[in-house]
Amino acid sequence: MSRKPALAGAHSLEGFSAIGTGIYLRRTREQCQDTTLPNVILIFGWMGAQLKHLQNYTHVYTKLYPNASQIVVRCDPEVFWTTTGTRQKRLMPVIDALEALHCFSFSSSAQLPPRILTHVFSNGGSMQMTLLGHMLQKKYGSKLIERSITSTLILDSCPGIGDLQSIKHAFSAAIRNPILKIVVLTTIYFIALILGKRMTTVIENLRVEMWNPSVLPWMDLHTSRLYLFSRKDKLVPWQDVTQHVETAKERGIDARYELFEESEHVAHMRVEPERYWASVQNIWAAAISKEKVEVSDAA
Repeated sequence: MSRKPALAGAHSLEGFSAIGTGIYLRRTREQCQDTTLPNVILIFGWMGAQLKHLQNYTHVYTKLYPNASQIVVRCDPEVFWTTTGTRQKRLMPVIDALEALHCFSFSSSAQLPPRILTHVFSNGGSMQMTLLGHMLQKKYGSKLIERSITSTLILDSCPGIGDLQSIKHAFSAAIRNPILKIVVLTTIYFIALILGKRMTTVIENLRVEMWNPSVLPWMDLHTSRLYLFSRKDKLVPWQDVTQHVETAKERGIDARYELFEESEHVAHMRVEPERYWASVQNIWAAAISKEKVEVSDAA
C-alpha cells in the first residue's frame, strides 16, 4: 500500500493518507521492534468529528508511540440512515490496511505479532467499530486469529442508552450547517412519530453488542477495557456508562474506568489532558503486564 503525502487542512490529517471515504492511514516506515508498545492504533471518531479535532488525538499518539501505524475512521451523521451494505463498502479500506499492516496471522509468518490499541469515541464510533467486527468475522471466521495478540479497547463517552432526546442532541452537535440541522432534526422528529421505539433500537442493540468480549475478533475476556466519561456529559449520561461498566465486569470482562467531573461529551482530553493520556498509557501497560504473565505461565 503506497503512502502519498498528505497536506494538513480541512480535508486531511497531517502525516496521513486518505485511503477511502473518511478513512485515513499513517503508516510508519519502520516496524516497531519494542514489544511493550502498540504497533497499530485504530481510532473511530465520534459522529460529525472534524479532522482538526481528531488530529488532537493523532498528534499525541504519534508522540507517545512514534513507530505505531494509525488508522482513523470517521463517522458522518449519514451513517444512521445509510444502508449496511454501503457502510460495509466504505469500511473495506480499513480491512485492507489491517492486512497490509500484518494484523492477521496468515499475512506473514516473519512479522512480529500485532499489538493493537483501539480508541473509540461515542456511539457513532462504536457503530463503525462493531460493524467492522462483523465484517472481519464474516470474511475470515476462525482463521482470523491463530496467535496471541496484545490489545486494549478505550471507550470515550460511550455507550449510551439511546433515547430520542439524546439522538436529537447528538445530531444537533454533529451538524454545523443551521439549515441542514433544522431539516435533519425535523426529519428525525417525523421518523420517530412513525417508527416509535424502533428509532432507538439501533442504539440499544449497539449497547448490547459492546458487551461482546470479542467485539473485534482479536479481543476476548482478558482484553483490558478503559471507559472514559464525565458527570457533565449531556449526550451520554455517566450513569448509563457506569451501568455498562458494571455489567461488563459481571460478565468477566476486564473493565476499568475514569470518571471526569467537568468535561462535556468527548471533551475529557481537552479539559484534563494529563489525566486523560496517563489513563491511556496505564491501560496499555496493563495489557502488556497480562501478556508477560501469560508468557511466564506458558513457559
